[in-house]
Amino acid sequence: MSKKKIIDKLKEYHFEFKHLTVLFLILFSFQLILSFINKSSINSFLKNTQDWYQKDSAERLANLTTMSLELLIETVNPKEKLIQSEQDRIIQSFDIIFSQQALQHNIEEICIIIVRNNNFTAIDDGKELFNSLIQNEPLSVSTKISHSNAITMFKNIRNEFIAKEQIYSFLTDKQTFNIFVPFVLHGEFIGALYMKNTPNFSFITNQISSNYDETSVIYLSLILFGLLAMYFISSFTVKERDEAQKLLFEEHEKNLKKQIHYEKELLFTKRIYHTHHKAEKVMGFIKDDLRTLVPDNTNEIKERILKYSNFISRVIYDMKWFDPPLQTIRNPIFKTDLNNVIRFIVEHIFLRISQETNAFEIQLELDEKLPIIPINEFVVWEILEPLIQNGIEHGGEQFLVITIKTYFDAKNKITKVEVIDNGKGIIPELLELNEDGIQKLFLENITSKITEVQNAGYGCYIAYEISKRCGWEIRAENLQKGCKFIIKIKN
Repeated sequence: MSKKKIIDKLKEYHFEFKHLTVLFLILFSFQLILSFINKSSINSFLKNTQDWYQKDSAERLANLTTMSLELLIETVNPKEKLIQSEQDRIIQSFDIIFSQQALQHNIEEICIIIVRNNNFTAIDDGKELFNSLIQNEPLSVSTKISHSNAITMFKNIRNEFIAKEQIYSFLTDKQTFNIFVPFVLHGEFIGALYMKNTPNFSFITNQISSNYDETSVIYLSLILFGLLAMYFISSFTVKERDEAQKLLFEEHEKNLKKQIHYEKELLFTKRIYHTHHKAEKVMGFIKDDLRTLVPDNTNEIKERILKYSNFISRVIYDMKWFDPPLQTIRNPIFKTDLNNVIRFIVEHIFLRISQETNAFEIQLELDEKLPIIPINEFVVWEILEPLIQNGIEHGGEQFLVITIKTYFDAKNKITKVEVIDNGKGIIPELLELNEDGIQKLFLENITSKITEVQNAGYGCYIAYEISKRCGWEIRAENLQKGCKFIIKIKN
């Protein structure tokens, strides 16, 4: 994909101020969640590391103590008789080792458990250790009841401990290590050194965690300030863009209003052009009726002239308004009989001309059950007259038969008017729908006439526009011979 295509693709997305706000909150929330997850992971790592290190350090300390005692005892030759001063020195060394370990705040208990004749004795005194291991003297009774918990634990692990002869340790209270180190003298297992150790390295992990918290706060602050800077810059940019778009939309709205106003004026002009020559024709009919006025036909001519005059009044009214109020077109006060309007238009407009030309014939098939419609009868006249005139003008040179049908669908409460002719029909291209779903026949300035007249092709267009204002549906279709206009009226 080329760079231009990528840029064009990105331009399709329109980011608003609220989008930036949501994006900012999501980014910051994700960063915050990531920080908490990372901290939890580090704390878990530090805890596992601390547990391992505590165990390792406790075992090393116990092992080192055991080794010191073993080396000290093995330096004494059991076959030599020790003088009192040498005995005191060795006892003092034992006491120092015991006391030095006990002085550490994390060591709670230390002793050597000696196994003799299946008896367990715990020793934590230098003199007793010297007497029992170097002098081979019997153990005192008092030592046999010391460190009872240590002896009990050792009894439980004795078999496994002797079999492996490895350091054995386990936790109690989740922090205290109970460590047993094999005590071997001259290659012979005689017992174990027991050490109860509660190492505490929490100050290290607390320091690491505290440093991480400070780093996280600094990092999050930098991220936050960076996002805020981006947010305000983007918001300012979006604000400027929105202001520019607002001005553009306002300008576009003004242009649309001007365009709509212009189109209404243009439609008004075209409508006036079509109604003007019809008014001239109607004025001619009025003059003819006045010339033929006699006492016998006074009422008939009076009624007809009144209709003609009302139509002329409607034409003059239309000349005053390019966008007449809707209530002058559709209103409950209008009680129009559609059949009577059709009869009048046919008999007193088209048939008066047909009597002179004999070029066409109009047949009526009217449904007398048609309901009254709340539409101005002269607006109905303006819709039907162009459709009938279209058939006369485009039907062909042969004798033309135009059939006007009306029928009422009582079940669906729909009235239909059909204007059918047996002419050459409508060019198929004109029956196609445009992108707005309108047949091209009903678009302005569309005609099949070969003419240079500027105002040709507006009869069907005006009929369609007026039908829309009446709430009617109008469409055209070709028959096997001729064509048909269908007007659908919902009652």
